[in-house]
Amino acid sequence: MKSVTRIEAAVRRPSAPNGYKARIVLFLREIWAERMSYLFLAPFLLSFTLFIIVPVALAMLLSLTSFNGFEFPRFIGISNFIYMFTQDVVFMKHTIPNTLKFSIVVGPGGYILSFVFAWLIHQLPQSIRNYFSLAVYAPSIMATSVALTMVWTAAFSGDSVGYLNSILLSLGLIESPQLWLQDPKYLMTFMIIVTLWTNMGVGFLAMLGGLQTVNTELYEAGRIDGVKSKLQEVYYITIPSMKPQMLFSAVMAIVGAIKAGSISSGLSGMAITPQYAGHVINNHIYDYAFLRYEWGYASALSVVLLLMSYGIMRLSYKLFGTKEDE
Repeated sequence: MKSVTRIEAAVRRPSAPNGYKARIVLFLREIWAERMSYLFLAPFLLSFTLFIIVPVALAMLLSLTSFNGFEFPRFIGISNFIYMFTQDVVFMKHTIPNTLKFSIVVGPGGYILSFVFAWLIHQLPQSIRNYFSLAVYAPSIMATSVALTMVWTAAFSGDSVGYLNSILLSLGLIESPQLWLQDPKYLMTFMIIVTLWTNMGVGFLAMLGGLQTVNTELYEAGRIDGVKSKLQEVYYITIPSMKPQMLFSAVMAIVGAIKAGSISSGLSGMAITPQYAGHVINNHIYDYAFLRYEWGYASALSVVLLLMSYGIMRLSYKLFGTKEDE
């Protein structure tokens, strides 16, 4: 009760001079005026602080230390980041190129495919639209390590029983079974194929829902103004009318591409892929955190991944965010 009385006293005092003190007093006054709203927000704010803000802050602190999980962290400044960009050969030679290649294809590729499939399904009659929507969305539901092991390992198995080898052998295109998932030449390709197959989930549904909210009168007005083809309708009417859904889908595509990086281990069955063919930054973090127990360096890698994600996120907001005049 005393703390509540102090807050009441603070917010009821006359306005403080300009500066940080005035801002704090104004903030406390707003909280007290909307105290019931903040009370309902409290569970989410506490959870967000405990499970998002605190871990990110700890990762940033650990990135400046040398820590093996057993001894007390030793502060080393930015040495981890200097080592990362000057001496970590695997990071510069394999991790960065593989991450960029994988993200550029899977992120924008999955995003474009989600929009194309959503637009095509939206053109179908309502009676069959739901069945096609379920067919496209279903792979993202079972996009787990167990499903990947059962479905894709069986499809690309390195013996003659594997579906792909069996088909190619029966057609006479290959003479002996190929180790598709262990061959450095093919692993990245199959990683991209599997990820695109499983990446059209919530973003696809958001775009499909956004297409259904577009005012049909805009298409009629567009035809009067000279819009003639379906492609012009999409560019001039559909996309500008569903920018919130496009932004949400872009964010989900980014998150999906980041999470899907560890798919290489699930497909190849190895923590470190052959010749680092599928070694993206997620695998590099796992390598240093759980195989080498260099948690300080793994935290530095996580910070770099966070900054990369933030930069791409800001670009998405710039492209699809709603402007003040819209």
